[in-house]
Amino acid sequence: MDIQATLERLSLCNGPSGCEGGPLDTAKELLSPLVDAVWTDHFGNLIGLRRCGREGARRVVLDAHLDEVGLLITGAEEGFLRFRAVGGVDPRMLPDREITILTEPPTFGVVAVLPPHVQKEGDADRSLPIADLRIDAGLTQEQAEALVGTFAVPRGSFRRHLGDVVSGKALDDRAGFVTLLRTAELLRGVPLDVDLYLMGSSREETGGGGAVTGAFALAPDCFVAVDVTFAHTPDCPRDETFPAGGGPTIGLGPNIARWMARRLIEKAEGEAIDWSPEVMTGHSGTNAWGVQTAREGIATAVVSIPLKYMHSPIETLDLRDVEQAARLLAAFVRDLGTEGGADLAD
Repeated sequence: MDIQATLERLSLCNGPSGCEGGPLDTAKELLSPLVDAVWTDHFGNLIGLRRCGREGARRVVLDAHLDEVGLLITGAEEGFLRFRAVGGVDPRMLPDREITILTEPPTFGVVAVLPPHVQKEGDADRSLPIADLRIDAGLTQEQAEALVGTFAVPRGSFRRHLGDVVSGKALDDRAGFVTLLRTAELLRGVPLDVDLYLMGSSREETGGGGAVTGAFALAPDCFVAVDVTFAHTPDCPRDETFPAGGGPTIGLGPNIARWMARRLIEKAEGEAIDWSPEVMTGHSGTNAWGVQTAREGIATAVVSIPLKYMHSPIETLDLRDVEQAARLLAAFVRDLGTEGGADLAD
């Protein structure tokens, strides 16, 4: 698998929470050759199954969400579009940003910005709330009103930088899904003793409902959320961020089943995979949080890829971390039914 080309293809798909059809169709095409069966459930989750062939085998779910943060058109004033955030959109990055409005075909616009020549004193030093921003798509009032209820996303391009570093939009969490694809590729031809489910979940950015409903239906013995975490940048606290290119992180905390964390660490050490511990004292900020209490309770773990500039159109990561995360997940799954033993019920 060409990790960069696959990630670029998924990154350029537009799919905010609740409108994930674009990335879902592409993800299904990419996943189908790697599994025995693939389907989409009622909540819009994409699910692939690699059967081990053993009756009554334990079930393992590896999950990465396919949605991205975005915008929703809420009204119009003189042809300019009002909007609200879908998920955690940072208003600081919106002024003068190009926007793709998800009509058919797409409509393009820009978030209006006041030129410095006519700004009042102090305007340049403050961030405008989203309620005060407008999208200019060159529309009449009638045309603009017809777009109320339409989703939109900031436009982004995919770029390769020096070495293995790339940037683009929606790497949170399309990079996680590419990790699942690479994991399945690494396990191709490898006998398994568990049934392996790969899930591209919906609506993580608006509460994680996709993973909860998907996990409830699949009733797995354990569930790994594969997501992104914060990479080192000059303005971030060093004790809360992780080195890009330094391998994935393994979550540790009350949201994490201890036997799963132990196994992930043991496999990372045994396979000489670079990794970092990520302490999560409460909500992990991932799908693992809601899934943990689905059904009678599901054992969960979190594996994350360090990412810079999260929830922006220039999210940046190191492709080596995707490969390392996939190697870790493949090692975790191999012989899990035998080696996990009674631990899977702990």
